[in-house]
This record gives sequence, structure tokens and C-alpha cells, in this order.
Amino acid sequence: MSVFGDGLDAAVQKAFTRPAPKSASAQMRYLVKQLKGTKAVAQMLRISQRTVERYVKDQIKKPRPDLAARLEREVKARWQPQIRAKAREKAATTGGIVIDTRARLGYTAPIGSTDQDRIRHLTVALPPRYAARLFDAQEQGASDQELREIAAEALKEVYFQDSGRRAGSLEEVRFTDIEHLDFEL
Repeated sequence: MSVFGDGLDAAVQKAFTRPAPKSASAQMRYLVKQLKGTKAVAQMLRISQRTVERYVKDQIKKPRPDLAARLEREVKARWQPQIRAKAREKAATTGGIVIDTRARLGYTAPIGSTDQDRIRHLTVALPPRYAARLFDAQEQGASDQELREIAAEALKEVYFQDSGRRAGSLEEVRFTDIEHLDFEL
């Protein structure tokens, strides 16, 4: 499970104008339409083509829990791609992104400063350039650790250094033990 990747996806999904299909047969029909055939859907979901056809015809109504999770994930990944792209573009160019987190944050600074890691609850608006970096990294398949490093760098600049107005000698921010993480566009 990717905490940062899932959080970014959830933030983009809040921009959807219509809800994604809920029932298994409606989700299956949507995927068949998107992938232009039952064979491609069957391969993607790792089930038989006949099973896909039975879902489409409403002969099967309730999928196994693992199949239901894969089905929902694949539908949400493809749902309203233009709305998704617009939301990402807006966040990356003008709006920025708000990060709400409760995590252990600390920093590396010169001797004599109180740099001890501690649990902090922060709600910080990050500038568009960091939203762009987060979305670009996610799109390129970055790991959760890489996304965490980008977020830590953003928190260093915006929260700890106040965009260059304080703590200029701060070297590194540690962002660990995440209890809660949420993004808002």
C-alpha cells in the first residue's frame, strides 16, 4: 500500500463530477468499453473471459473480495481521465496542494537548536511547483519513499523555513511514522 500515492489519487478523485460505477456488472461493462473487449479485461483482472461475459450479462452479481478490490481499483484508475488531468494541471500550475498530516517530523540543523523529532499535526498549503513534482513523480512510478522525500522537502521550505524567512541553515527534514496523511487540491 502506498500512503502517498493513494493520498494523491484520493485528492484527484474528489474532483470527479460523477460517481464511478458501484455494482460489479456496471464496473465490468465500463472496463469492457474502455479496453474494447472482454479478453483484455479478463487478462487485466486475471479471470476467465467467460467470467467477464457473465458479469456483463448480470449472471454473476457479487465478486470475491479480492476481485472486487481489483475491479474497483481499475475502474477508479480509468474514471474521468479528463477531469483527473484538469485537476492535476490546476494544482500543478495555479492552485497548489494542501497536505494534512500527523507524523513524526524532525530536522538536521546546526548544533544548539532543538532538532528532536516529534509528532506534529500540520496542515500546510504547498506551492504549485511541489504539487507538480509530486504528480510527475507519481506518474513516473516513484516509490512511496521518493514521494515522502519530495513532501519533506516541501515542508522544509514552506513550514520550517517559511519560504526563506527563517531557519536558513536547516539542512534536512525527516518525515517518518506517518499516522495520518491527506491531500486536498
